Amino acid sequence: MNEKLKHHKLIVTVVKKGAARKVVKASKEAGAEGGTVLFAKGTGVNEIKSFVGIDIEQEKEVILTLVKEDRLDKVLSSIEKSGKLNKPGNGIGFVLNTKNIAG
Repeated sequence: MNEKLKHHKLIVTVVKKGAARKVVKASKEAGAEGGTVLFAKGTGVNEIKSFVGIDIEQEKEVILTLVKEDRLDKVLSSIEKSGKLNKPGNGIGFVLNTKNIAG
């Protein structure tokens, strides 16, 4: 285990396709060192759309941001603002504890 990475948290952010670049940029400006973007599909309660009676899943981007605990609040606030997560349908962000980190 890398001792330098002992006191970190993982911020997981799910946003609409195309919003990840802006969110990662804002998180880096707030003190994060970067982020990993994964592509996904899914629907939230405020996002179900249909075409000719067929439900269509929305494309999403999932951003994984590993940050030091002392930077967590600033980075999370920046992610919330840049992704407009306070408005329904724009996405969600949450924090996970880390136990052991390798690499």
